[in-house]
Amino acid sequence: MEGMELLCFQMISFHGTARSCYMEAIGKAKEGDFAEAQRLLDEGQKAYHEGHEVHAEVIQKEAAGEKSEISLLLIHSEDQMMSAEVLYLMAVEMIDLYKKIG
Repeated sequence: MEGMELLCFQMISFHGTARSCYMEAIGKAKEGDFAEAQRLLDEGQKAYHEGHEVHAEVIQKEAAGEKSEISLLLIHSEDQMMSAEVLYLMAVEMIDLYKKIG
């Protein structure tokens, strides 16, 4: 595996890890373990940013004139990134709510 396919799989992996961390963080907050929830949010953010760096590489290649073929894999990797971003924002809000009602 090489080229765009490899970059897409890297994005999917990093953003999937981020999403899992965010979901676990919500669960820990629900249990009242806010320190672990924050640790998981931070771990998720680290994975998200690694995936975002790969995404930036894809964009830089395109900007340099290396056209990307639009594939289902590329669309899926973009979707994973966007859903991870939204899930992070929701997780932060939910954890804050658990803190207020706990």
